[in-house]
Amino acid sequence: MDLIFILKSLYFFLPAYFANMAPPFAKRFKAFEFFGKPIDGGKNFRGSPVFGSHKTWRGLIIGTLVGILIAFIQKVLYKFPFFQSISFYNYQEINTFFLGFLIAFGALLGDLFFSFLKRRSNIEPGKSWIPFDQLGYILGPFLLVTLFFERIPVYAWVWILFLSFFLHMIGNRIGFWLKVSDSKI
Repeated sequence: MDLIFILKSLYFFLPAYFANMAPPFAKRFKAFEFFGKPIDGGKNFRGSPVFGSHKTWRGLIIGTLVGILIAFIQKVLYKFPFFQSISFYNYQEINTFFLGFLIAFGALLGDLFFSFLKRRSNIEPGKSWIPFDQLGYILGPFLLVTLFFERIPVYAWVWILFLSFFLHMIGNRIGFWLKVSDSKI
């Protein structure tokens, strides 16, 4: 296992990382307030919120769009040999828009699914639920991308899962410090 493979794994997953970070920033800067309504419409399932008031259409839409933008940037950067060397796909030959959508939307959809499970477990929004906080936004893209694109090696997903655990904690600390997140972990 070499450093280039690890870089490829992280680079491939950038749309998900940015999609996952976008919702708190959008909320903090009051972007698209009219989309700030809960996805679950405030409904309950078996006595607790379906997802919770913090899972909004704004986060889903902006996160997905940010992920697509990151994939488009990857396509532009692909003309440089360094970015070719850290890419699993030839971004000039694939439908980068669709790949970015699958990775970003998959990450947010996976996060929603685990948020649903978190509410069923009576864990408050924003409270740590290790390792499930990291699993959702990795399993969603894994399922969607492997349906439509040539599969990347399974151990790339293992690296993504392993490294995302630490990146998630670092990102939360930075978000807390920047006052865009209430969670340190």
